[in-house]
Amino acid sequence: MPFLRPAAFGSDTSPDIEWLEYTLRTLADGGRRWDVFSLLRPTSPFRTAATINRAWALFTAQHGVDSLRAIEKCTQHPGKMWVVRGQRMYPVLPFTNHVASPKGGADVPWHSTPYQALPPVYVQNASLEMAWTRVVLERGSIAGDVLVPFMTEGYEGFDINDPTDWMIAEKLVADGIVALSPIAQAPYAVAVGPAAD
Repeated sequence: MPFLRPAAFGSDTSPDIEWLEYTLRTLADGGRRWDVFSLLRPTSPFRTAATINRAWALFTAQHGVDSLRAIEKCTQHPGKMWVVRGQRMYPVLPFTNHVASPKGGADVPWHSTPYQALPPVYVQNASLEMAWTRVVLERGSIAGDVLVPFMTEGYEGFDINDPTDWMIAEKLVADGIVALSPIAQAPYAVAVGPAAD
């Protein structure tokens, strides 16, 4: 990258659209334009070139779409999530989400239904995103309105966000369950001053 994003777009709460639009416009102003972009976050170490190629093939085979986003099946179903207000709690999803009672009685709310009986729900992961550049520059959106689901496989969608995730990633690599992609370039050397006598 020939420049850094401004600090105003780099806080913990900065939405991606800010730095992404800035980056695409700055590159375009310098004569560097692309039809498509992809976000490949460094917190997904087990995404591979094959992952990216599979996503690219899926994205380019679609017509009338704005973007593609990596997803995986939820392990914690939103039908079992709650909002706490004071001394009371309320389902995140409204009470209209029910499963028909197997015995013909009253419908069962999702929060009281076994996971296996709930409709499948997917969550985005940080493995990758792809979109047409026009979606950002013309509409001020990363995703747009028409998204292609890209199901990650195995550990492709594993995301490191805290020390526990880091420990799990180290264990997966140490046990040979996953491998990091080889890098042909030597790591960047740290500049060191003259040795002390």
